[in-house]
Amino acid sequence: MEKTEVQNQVHLDSAIHLLAGDLSEATDRSGLDNQFQRWIEDLKAANNPAFHQLVVDLQALKAHFGSGTLDVDVIAPLLARLGTNTTQAANFAEGNTAPRVAKLGETLSAVAAQLKGGSVAPDGTVPQDMSSHN
Repeated sequence: MEKTEVQNQVHLDSAIHLLAGDLSEATDRSGLDNQFQRWIEDLKAANNPAFHQLVVDLQALKAHFGSGTLDVDVIAPLLARLGTNTTQAANFAEGNTAPRVAKLGETLSAVAAQLKGGSVAPDGTVPQDMSSHN
């Protein structure tokens, strides 16, 4: 079954919601692995070579979260690069998907900054530092 634009938008909304919550709490949920997998499949289905690094980084992030040992020094740089590349990927999106991709990029960058001890997102929805969960 081919994914519709609405399904992709739902996946983006879900990813934003997940990242805007408490990631340390989310790692305990079995849905995190599924979220990463849906995200990877959506990017692969787009068949855009510009998304290759996004797929590679998401697979690395998925494997790291699946390992059971969370290292903020691994997670933060991956999220930062994902944020930058996702924001750039918004240029390829159309319609209602474009602002969702841009929002996801902003959220990823904000989470990365928070994990590195940077600033909190303007809406204050960035999760707590995960370093205490190592």
